[in-house]
Amino acid sequence: MVWRLLNFQIHDIFENMAIDESIFQKTIKDRKPPTIRFYSSHPEAISIGYFQDIRKEVNIEKCRKAGVDVVRRITGGKAVFHSHEITYCVVAGNQEKTFPPDIAGAYKVISRCIARGLSYLGINAALAEGSRAGAGEELKSCCFSVPAKSELLVHGRKICGSAQLRKRDGFLQHGSLLLAFDPAKTASLLLPASTPEQLEKLKKAVTAINEELISPVDVQDVCLQLKKGFTDELGIELVEDTMTTAEEKLKQELKKKYNDVRWNMKGKKPYKEGYLSP
Repeated sequence: MVWRLLNFQIHDIFENMAIDESIFQKTIKDRKPPTIRFYSSHPEAISIGYFQDIRKEVNIEKCRKAGVDVVRRITGGKAVFHSHEITYCVVAGNQEKTFPPDIAGAYKVISRCIARGLSYLGINAALAEGSRAGAGEELKSCCFSVPAKSELLVHGRKICGSAQLRKRDGFLQHGSLLLAFDPAKTASLLLPASTPEQLEKLKKAVTAINEELISPVDVQDVCLQLKKGFTDELGIELVEDTMTTAEEKLKQELKKKYNDVRWNMKGKKPYKEGYLSP
């Protein structure tokens, strides 16, 4: 099986969300092979889950003053602070039988691929068997505050947070794999405000790649091992490529949505099928 790889790139969060959705729409419409993509966002950004109330869960004023972009995803789940991390994206149509035809099943397969990639870096990540105690209610809007079933834990601490959208014809899953984690800055951008005790709980609930290694690794090293994790776990071949002309054209249209204050403040339900909300 040959899948497409869109190798690591950096864009602002609005373009990154537009790229993910463009690939998703075109893949399922044209019944194309799956795509795996790695990227980061610059400047720093917060992406919120489709169903979140941005006014209640994000300190918009602090984000503005700090130059942190804020965007609403088409996937469910909680808020993610995109800083010192790698975001992965997997898109597949329902004709691809590698993945079970349900949200949780596909989620578990992808988690195993990422765990295998982390193992090549020397990090032993395990799939959570179910939700566990995390940082508590004060930071429940933060994706990394509480692990959900099949999310990746290292020594009981969450290292990767993901969300998935499934349509009748396929799915999109993307997630943030932390290279480093700043609990104070993360909490300062989310609401409600947290106490020092709560910050300590958050720190104990979350870990990051370079916190688990003696010598830090860079983005390219991590992406290389993640690619190997997917190919070895799934028995696929990843061929590096670029976006198609049709995907690029759709991306430009979708960027207008993701840059639109109305979308980011309120959203507009784009799909009726399934959302994963870890």
